[in-house]
Amino acid sequence: MPPEKSEQGKWFEEQLLPHEPMLRSWLNSRFPRYIDVDDVIQEAYVKVLASQKKGHIRAPKAFLFATARNHALNKVRASAIRGENQVLEFDDCEIIDSRAGVAETISRNQELEILTKAIQSLPDRCRQIFTLRKVYGMPQREIAKKLGISARTVNTQISIGVNKCVAFVESYTGEDLS
Repeated sequence: MPPEKSEQGKWFEEQLLPHEPMLRSWLNSRFPRYIDVDDVIQEAYVKVLASQKKGHIRAPKAFLFATARNHALNKVRASAIRGENQVLEFDDCEIIDSRAGVAETISRNQELEILTKAIQSLPDRCRQIFTLRKVYGMPQREIAKKLGISARTVNTQISIGVNKCVAFVESYTGEDLS
């Protein structure tokens, strides 16, 4: 673990450490008895921190989970090659999840979280109109009628909302979305 007073220490405490209980639980559910969870988590921390030093990590939680999963898989493979855990049938242990990947799921959830924050940052009226149109799919004319405003005002507010959400996401992720 990096020193507490450093920027990397703060980043570690804010971006990685809060996810350790979930990561520990996930590893225990996927790799029961086959790995040392503490070792895998420690190694994942080391690799993620080394990567973070080299450049910005956009989705630290997803990166941490993917790194831990890869390290756990490598441990299981290595023990299989050495002949340890010979009762382990690789096909039967459900190590590789056939559903959407954990990293992808976490990344998608983080993206939804950022979008939610972007929508919440909109002014009240703009957020109300934007949500009715983009989240609930209500036609602009119905929104105008429901709120007692013109369809032109609805269109303007949606445009403002989209632009502000794009700006929010760009500032949050550092990416140019235009």
